[in-house]
Amino acid sequence: MPTTVQSSELSRAETLYLTGLALVCVAVLVRTFEGEGEPLIASLALSGLAFSASYSMIRWLGPTFIKAGLKGRDLSKVNNSHYIPECMGGICAVVYLLTVIVFIPFPFYKDIVVATSGGGNRDVVMNVEFVQQGRLLHKFPHSKLASYLSAIISLQSITLLGIGDDLFDIRWRHKFFIPAFASIPLLVIYFIDFGVTSIVLPTFLQPYVGRELFDLGFLYYGYMSAFSIFSPNSINILAGINGIEVSQSVVIALLLTFNDALYLLTPYPHPATDSHLFSLYLLLPFLGVSLALLVHNWYPARVFVGDTYCYFAGMVFVVVSILGHFSKTLILLLIPQIFNFVYSTPQLFGLVPCPRHRLPHFNARTGLLEPSVTKWEKDKQPRAVVAKALRLLAQLRLLRLAEDEHGLIRETSNLTLINLCLVWRGPMREDRLATELTAMQAVLGLFGLFVRHKLALLVFREDNWNMRNAV
Repeated sequence: MPTTVQSSELSRAETLYLTGLALVCVAVLVRTFEGEGEPLIASLALSGLAFSASYSMIRWLGPTFIKAGLKGRDLSKVNNSHYIPECMGGICAVVYLLTVIVFIPFPFYKDIVVATSGGGNRDVVMNVEFVQQGRLLHKFPHSKLASYLSAIISLQSITLLGIGDDLFDIRWRHKFFIPAFASIPLLVIYFIDFGVTSIVLPTFLQPYVGRELFDLGFLYYGYMSAFSIFSPNSINILAGINGIEVSQSVVIALLLTFNDALYLLTPYPHPATDSHLFSLYLLLPFLGVSLALLVHNWYPARVFVGDTYCYFAGMVFVVVSILGHFSKTLILLLIPQIFNFVYSTPQLFGLVPCPRHRLPHFNARTGLLEPSVTKWEKDKQPRAVVAKALRLLAQLRLLRLAEDEHGLIRETSNLTLINLCLVWRGPMREDRLATELTAMQAVLGLFGLFVRHKLALLVFREDNWNMRNAV
């Protein structure tokens, strides 16, 4: 299929649909203030507005990005001489940030009304001794507001750094640690507000250690910092075909949303409800902007997302998991990304030559994708240990390896999950490959949630989803 060039104008049907969606969302927002300012309903409405805004701006600003030099050609298409805009994930990130900023009053609406003199709480008479310059400051949940603002600062930081990467094409060894700087506000607030660095030991280890909790101290902050580096980069390296960066992010966000809903639908008040509501407030707008981007980035792609979206998406997951206190759950949802990173380490660390891009090879004659390969020269063969490891991977069907008549390695397939799927399944259409990878992400993610809430009981005393009494 040739590269698709789309108009920058919205069609009549798109205009009517987006306008109708926006009007409905605005009406819902107005209704929330007529009631008690229900924040979850407001978040859903703002997410709909974010979808409409992102969809429209992606279409309208495409030509502007091309004129600015933010453009590229889709190498996996026939007749790919046309340029399509890149870095469109930056639009989604900016719309998302504006959405979560506008949302700030909603989760604190009741607190503002109760804790603010003249803030709408006209039925309550406040004695002057309880008022400090017009506010009952001790009743306002400053810690929750600080957590929310730290999340926004971290996401703003990663967006700026991601846009810088798209503009200046920062080398991998330099940009690898970019997310660590963006996570600093997050870790500071975690230290001040929560500060828990203990982990629950499995039941079979507790008799040997003599306790149920083990305090990691500052090692726990090292773990969270490493996690903030891994998550954005793991989205970034599982890329190379239309739609895969956004689709995997949408699946992970939907699974996290489902996990949050489990804590909201319990028949009893759950101690983790506030944490999972906080997560939903950040995930719903993310789904709104990501679905708008997915429409344009799915096969055949009319836009490219850029590194900005990958960093931004990964940091959203880090923010909600750290401040929502379920980072282990997120790890179980990143099984494909973890496998892809481990599988890629020989190339990432220079044991095997790593090309600039490891996207699959497009066969113009068949229109199918095939595994891309690394060429080995006769005078530049891998070291003996590496060669044995490559041949072992080939025997296990984890690698495609070709040798010449002298037994020298001629080429090996690049070490990515996308290429591995092509090794297993054979040449495939790009859209089918993206669909199968997305389905695999969903299946493994659901299995991860099953492990988290059911199989974990084999090695832990209880699952906090089923806890009826907070400790």
